Amino acid sequence: MNDTTSAIRDVSTDQDWFGVDSAGIARVLSEALAHGGDYADLYFQHARDNSIVLEDGIISRASSSVDRGVGIRVLVGDQTGYAYSEDLSLSAMLGAARTAASIARGTREAPPQDLTPVGHPDLYPSARGWDDVAVAEKLPLLQRTEALARAADEHVTKVTVSWADSEEHVLIANSDGTLVSDRRPMSRLWCSVTASKGGETQSNSWNVAGRHDIGWYDEERLQELASKAVSRTMILFEARRPPAGELPVVLAAGASGILLHEAIGHGMEADFNRKGTSIYATMLGQKVAEDFVTIVDSALHPNERGALNIDDEGNPTERTVLVDNGVMRSYLHDRISAEHYGVKPTGSGRRESFRHSPLPRMRCTYMENGPHTRDEIIESVDFGIVAETFTNGQVQIGAGDFTFYIKNGWLIEGGKLTAPIKDVNIIGNGPDALRRITMVANDTRLDTGGWTCGKDGQSVPVSQGMPTCLVSSLTVGGENA
Repeated sequence: MNDTTSAIRDVSTDQDWFGVDSAGIARVLSEALAHGGDYADLYFQHARDNSIVLEDGIISRASSSVDRGVGIRVLVGDQTGYAYSEDLSLSAMLGAARTAASIARGTREAPPQDLTPVGHPDLYPSARGWDDVAVAEKLPLLQRTEALARAADEHVTKVTVSWADSEEHVLIANSDGTLVSDRRPMSRLWCSVTASKGGETQSNSWNVAGRHDIGWYDEERLQELASKAVSRTMILFEARRPPAGELPVVLAAGASGILLHEAIGHGMEADFNRKGTSIYATMLGQKVAEDFVTIVDSALHPNERGALNIDDEGNPTERTVLVDNGVMRSYLHDRISAEHYGVKPTGSGRRESFRHSPLPRMRCTYMENGPHTRDEIIESVDFGIVAETFTNGQVQIGAGDFTFYIKNGWLIEGGKLTAPIKDVNIIGNGPDALRRITMVANDTRLDTGGWTCGKDGQSVPVSQGMPTCLVSSLTVGGENA
């Protein structure tokens, strides 16, 4: 999978947006370093969120909110002092800076450097920001999606369509002299369907999301959304549970990247390794998978939910190769972990809002193409399952143990797909599953769903993907489990 960047654009510092100037920012940074901190930064954020829920043709809920403030961080080695203010007056920011400085005290006396505005690529340009799009323009998208879902199958009894959009502005200044800003659009359209057939009721859903403007939601996309939501629901009437036991598991291209994200990706975030809590803490440079397995975390895919022009520390983002042809090459680094390991940050410092300090986080996490085809993989399995879509799961980051619930999938018998399956758990260990990947297809793709990653109480938007691949054996919790 190739990720690309758009042309460089000169990004406005957005100082007027927050009502601050360079002199005021410099003064706050100086106050933050008054007790000898090694480094300080300010993270200004203005976020406006809107949502609409359409249930059976009626708007059941709608909301709009605005959040604005600044987070002030002081670092002394690995120690962090953090405070935030929803008041952007100079006096309030100076007070927050004193609080952060009192938590992280050091001996350094170097003053902040002069601020220099920095530009960056724009991975999510849009013709119109969501602040300029009225509800009257959004509502027809929901109504059309509902109509398409109802028309797709006579057994559909209930349709709920949910809409969310946001427009976020951030401005980051640090004591190294960097001043950088970003405008981050986001939207998501979700279709949930309930159907009744032969006295049985089934429900399922599908959604699309990304850093797009309203023009992205054309008729073709709405048709695909409604069609997938309905087809995923209707196939559950035919689905059954497979036998329980140790079975080969084929991970389908796209959405099954959630397993890669949760069971493997989190363990490669550098804070877990710096603290020695990840099973990967001693594996850099070691063979962890077959030669045809390459795992990447990148922020550079235009308009993806996990795309970022800059990270939340103001660092440039990049394509980070975590596993290269089976060998573990890198962790995902923020400023603190990069300093600890003596490397450059990977542009992976992320935070939920100005109320939170940044952490190493994933962006768009996926496995690259392998040498096989999907058909070759299916044909190689005498008896096993395909895991197609997942709803939720649990992971122990330290040990890498996981349990995932498969909502949709297929039974493989004699190298052929023979029946849909449902209500299946798969259980395993992330590093062990990585070693058991024996075939990888050439059909990798990112899933366009509205994935959100949680860590240490913070949620951030992400993307993930997979090619079709074969894990030689996982514990499958099916019938007689």
